[in-house]
Parts: sequence; structure tokens; C-alpha cells
Amino acid sequence: MTERIPATLVETIDPRTSVRLTPAQAGGAIHTRSFTGLFRSLRLYGAGALFLLFFGTAWLNWGERQAVLWDLAAGKFYIFGATFWPQDFILLSALLIICAFGLFFITVFAGRVWCGYTCPQSVWTWVFMWAEKITEGDRNQRIKLDAAPWSTNKLLRRAAKHGLWLAVSLATALAFVGYFTPIRELLRELLSLQLGLTTAFWLLFFTAATYLNAGWLREKICLHMCPYSRFQSVMFDDSTLLVTYDSARGEGRGPRKKTADYRAQGLGDCTDCTLCVQVCPTGIDIRDGLQLDCISCGACIDACDTVMDKMGYARGLVRYTSERALAGGKTQWLRPQLLSYAAMLLLMLAAFVWALDTRPLLSLDVSKDRGLFRENPLGQIENIYSLKVINKTQQTRRYALALADAGPFTLQGTRELRLAAGEILDLPVSVALTAELAAPSPYTLRFELIELDEPHHRVSATSTFVAPAQR
Repeated sequence: MTERIPATLVETIDPRTSVRLTPAQAGGAIHTRSFTGLFRSLRLYGAGALFLLFFGTAWLNWGERQAVLWDLAAGKFYIFGATFWPQDFILLSALLIICAFGLFFITVFAGRVWCGYTCPQSVWTWVFMWAEKITEGDRNQRIKLDAAPWSTNKLLRRAAKHGLWLAVSLATALAFVGYFTPIRELLRELLSLQLGLTTAFWLLFFTAATYLNAGWLREKICLHMCPYSRFQSVMFDDSTLLVTYDSARGEGRGPRKKTADYRAQGLGDCTDCTLCVQVCPTGIDIRDGLQLDCISCGACIDACDTVMDKMGYARGLVRYTSERALAGGKTQWLRPQLLSYAAMLLLMLAAFVWALDTRPLLSLDVSKDRGLFRENPLGQIENIYSLKVINKTQQTRRYALALADAGPFTLQGTRELRLAAGEILDLPVSVALTAELAAPSPYTLRFELIELDEPHHRVSATSTFVAPAQR
């Protein structure tokens, strides 16, 4: 009896049409092939810089505190030498709007390059794919391992892969939570098993989210959950740079010998090697045209250029180009839509820098006591107020408290304040009416706080003064 050699199905054929299906079309797991090239190198350098920024910034110190720390409990957000407060939330909103317009500008210019090079989902997915490669082998080995029955070898390889995934996920969660809880303190608590319930919950949550998103969901996040993939195609125009297959040059497809006169055989430059499909992280065939799944990572360009070099053909069968250039025209770099986004982006950046530079580093809030008024020992009518003063600077400051345009009103008690860096002071004060009001109550008062060392730094807040009706 002849022994059969076990075979592994590496491609799927639709029995109704006899058409070869891509991994994405077949609905199976996507196993990417290893490759080299310019765009892979750019992606590696970019991802390395992002990883260094994300994991490294949390460990930087600024004086006696962590350089970047969002202290939610204290309501303070430290970014190096600057301290931001909940009152500065409008700046965060403005920054998010600027980032959105930056994304729109990039999309009009070069499609979904954000997705392929700098999106955290893509970057972490590449890291998880690297973990797959070093534990389970290259593409064909992983496909065979998937199809093989469970064994000690398969169990150990899978355990190693998931162990690496979990290690990266935990490191990611530690770094992320470390921007809200001092990371050195967080690490000590973790190692001593003394984490609080809230901190432990968020560590587990972000570990699980990273593990699921980058390990299991991957391209499904980009295709089904990310709204950007849905609206990005609306922003394209005929001069947007996209990863494109030159069908006029590539068709018809087919294998051939390097020395053969393939033109005489009616063949184009595409050898139908399917390497462009095998390296694609979303499992699509770029030769089918622009697709929602494409994240413009350029992996298919690197793979195709490698084949073109081996065959002695010109590079660029798959390349970044525009619809206009592919049709024989010239890409328009300066076009109204792109210029409009650029102008809006520059204006918003300028306004944001101005707002950041001129934001008040002193805050004053005034609230009137619930009681309407009272009479003091001198027979004067008094109103009680609660002042909340915040020194947003990183130095101790001295301030003078006064009533602007006081008229018949006198501020009672403390007139000079001294606040440490970042100090919040709740100060009760009273205001007395020293003469009859010219107009009926209520009367508007304006409290003013002036920095003594720099008098041009001042803030004010208004409240009302209530007095009994005059007879």
C-alpha cells in the first residue's frame, strides 16, 4: 500500500466559479509572508519611533514629578513644564479638531497612509505578527501548523506566541495607565501585588483590549469598527496618491520564464505570483482595484518590486500614484480641496499656539453664599462669598484681591494672598455696603485678582450683592 504524503491547502477555490479566493474573501485566517523593501523599512522606523515615544515618555521626569502625567484625582494634567486644569479642557478639544483636520489633509493628499504607517492598531498588529513569525515560523509553516492536529510541538509554539502577545499587551497597558498613575509607583505596586481595585481593573482592561484587537480582531477593526475606513474614500479625488496596480501594464497575467518573450505570448508584466496578496495584512488582492480594506501600507509594492527586479522588469507595476497619472495625465499637487485643508490647518495651529501662549495661569471663581445678606456689628449690610483661586504656574505667587469700581462697597478681611505652585485656595470673604445704593438691589460686583510681581497678570469674576429694599 502506497503511503500518502499529507498536503496542506494554502489557497481556496470557489467551486462555483473556479476562481482563486484571497484570504479575506475566503474568510480564513490571514498569514502574511515575510518581505523586505523601502516601505517596510519606513514603517519599521516609524513604528520604532512611535514605540520609543509611547513607552519612553512615561519614564521621563520633570523636577520631582513625572514629566507627562494626567492626575485625574487632583484634576491636574502635567506636560513637562506646563500644568493644565479642567478649565483648560477647551484646549484639548481644539487639539482633537486640529488632529482631525490633519487627518483630512493627509487623506486628500495620500489616502490612508495614516492607517498603514502610524495608526496604533496597525503598528501593534505588525508587532503581533512578528511574534507569530518567531514562534510559529514563516507563512507556509504557520498555514501547515494551523492545519496540523494538536501535538506537543503545536501546543508549545502556540503557548509561546500567546505568551508574547500577553507580554506586549501587559507592557502596553502599564505604559498607558502609567500616564494617569505615576509609572514607577504603578510598577512597584504591581510587583508587590498591592494594586488597588481601580488600577487593577484598568490594567486588565487595556491588556485584554490590546490582546484582542492586535491578536485576534486585527483587520476586522479596520474594516468593521473604524469609521475612518468608511468615509475616507469620499475624500479622495483624481490626484490623491493611492496604492494602485497598473492593469494596462500588468494584464494579462501568467507565469513565464525569465528569458521568454512574454509579450509574444500575450502576457503583461504581472507574473501572477500572488506575493502581493501574501504580504497584505488585510488579505486583499490589490489587482482587483481600490478596496475598502486597503490601508495603503505599501507591502504589496515592496513584494512586487522584488519580483520585478528578479525578472528584469521596471519597478512600479504596483505603486503609489493617482488616478489622473494612471490615465496618462499629470497629478495636480496644488488643488482647491488640498489647499483649503492646508489653510484651515495652519490657521487652527496658529490659533492654538496663541491660545496656549496667552492662556491665564491664574483662575478665580466666585460663588455667593446661600444666605441673602446679614447685618454686621457696625450696622452695615454684608454679603458672604466663597472664592476659589488656582495658581496654575510652577512657582509660588503673591496676589492682591480687590473690588473693581467698588463704589459704596468695601471688601472685608484678607487683601493679599500667597499661593504655592499649583495650589488651590478656597477663601471666604465678605463685602459690606457702606452707603445707600443709588439703584435697587441686586448690584453687580466684580472681584479682581492681580499678581503683585507682574501686575499685568490679572483675572476677574463677577457676582451679585443683595440688600434689603429701601423705604
